[in-house]
Amino acid sequence: MKFKATFILLVVFLCLLAFILLFDVKDVGKEERGDKLVDLSSDDVERIVFKTEEGTITFTKEGEDNWLISEPIEAKADKLEVDRIAADFSSLEIDRVVEEEPDDLEKYGIPLKEISLKFKDKEEPVKVLVGMENPLDQKFFAKREDETRVVLIASSHKTLFEKKVFDFREKSIFKFETDNVKGIRLHSGDIRWEAEKSEEEWFLKKPVDSLAKKNDITSLLSSLSDLKAKEFVSEEKNDEELTKFMLDAPEHTITLQMPLENQEVTFFIQKTEDKLYATTSLSPKIIEVEDTILSKLEKDPHEMREKEIADFYSWEVNKVSLERGDLGLTVVEDEDEDKWHFDSAEGEEADKDKIDEFIRKIEALQAESFIDPPLNLAEFGLDSPAAKVTIWVKEDEEKSKEITLFIGKKLKDEDEQEDTKKAGSEKAGTEAEKEEKTGEEAQDESEAEEATLKKEFVVVKNARFDYLFKVDAEFLEQLPEKKDDWKKTEENTEKDSEK
Repeated sequence: MKFKATFILLVVFLCLLAFILLFDVKDVGKEERGDKLVDLSSDDVERIVFKTEEGTITFTKEGEDNWLISEPIEAKADKLEVDRIAADFSSLEIDRVVEEEPDDLEKYGIPLKEISLKFKDKEEPVKVLVGMENPLDQKFFAKREDETRVVLIASSHKTLFEKKVFDFREKSIFKFETDNVKGIRLHSGDIRWEAEKSEEEWFLKKPVDSLAKKNDITSLLSSLSDLKAKEFVSEEKNDEELTKFMLDAPEHTITLQMPLENQEVTFFIQKTEDKLYATTSLSPKIIEVEDTILSKLEKDPHEMREKEIADFYSWEVNKVSLERGDLGLTVVEDEDEDKWHFDSAEGEEADKDKIDEFIRKIEALQAESFIDPPLNLAEFGLDSPAAKVTIWVKEDEEKSKEITLFIGKKLKDEDEQEDTKKAGSEKAGTEAEKEEKTGEEAQDESEAEEATLKKEFVVVKNARFDYLFKVDAEFLEQLPEKKDDWKKTEENTEKDSEK
């Protein structure tokens, strides 16, 4: 009996293979690449009906750019997904013609699926009937309802044919332009902070008043704007459902102010067991989302402070001034000659390499830590600074930005060591965590802490900010003590001549 069943299956397979080969023989010379089954403009598509074995999905255009799903549910559609259907099937290329006048459509599996496009100014929709997949090349048999010929269309349409309603839904609960956000309030567990945007910069306002790392803020905003549903758990949320998913008092709330749009929206996010749920004050839906956003929500605001002392690009600097004791130096760049000259009556040439190195040092200067108000500037030697550095950064042909730094005193060893030990203790964590560390890890941490204790620090103030920066005192080695330190030497002049 087993042999007989196997034999029957073999015969069926051979018949199918002969059938397919017959089509290939009949199609020799009938390739019509460039010919199209549908050749209309996707911009004119107003309605799409997509029928499969599992049901019907209907898309209706709203306005010029947006799509709605009207069947089997009412929801916003993913514009890119629906636009792709409109584009692909309003300009549908034929791979090749299989039969001009078929007498039996069932042998091609037509119709297993149907894509119907309603075009503006056309009374009747254009319907494309899709059959089975050709086993030889994975392309699909298809025909227009108002034509007789059966053709093959590209295998790339397979991903569309396999999509479900969820795949076509707009999965964002609130899309917004990140540039339009001017204020943020965040509450995440024990973490609370507020930030405001001024021109192109973000400033933390609470718990500290400080320039923020722009990338940290924009990354958070991008993640919120791109927050997408893994699953829709509620279409019309109510108090009962908010309580069920613990979104009535969530662990994470983020409020965004968009004054240009006269709008404020709050995101509510809560992790329950191993799932992360989200909704907004302007959305009726509750969705499940990926938990990758948590790392951004739980970031310590102190880690978001901008550590760069001055924000500029070294190649845009065209003037530098230094005051140190009785020494006063100003150098100006001559862009045409790619040289630096002292801004004096003599106009002597300065050492370009030293000036460029000095500027790059300031550009790379970063805080090891911060000193926040209230401040006694005299305590840090800033009532009468050891040095003052001013640089001019070219913004356009007529305008330059001025950045002024005041250099204070070196910190006392015992003060800095106390701060460093305290920071090291906090970083080490609990005693249990310490015990878990291997001997090698403990040794590495000890060596790193010892190296930090050996470093010397100096206090620097940027005139823009009320707070101070503690930076590596090695920077002081770049400050000239006399004019000759920045003068172009005969040795360097000879090198330039050789170049």
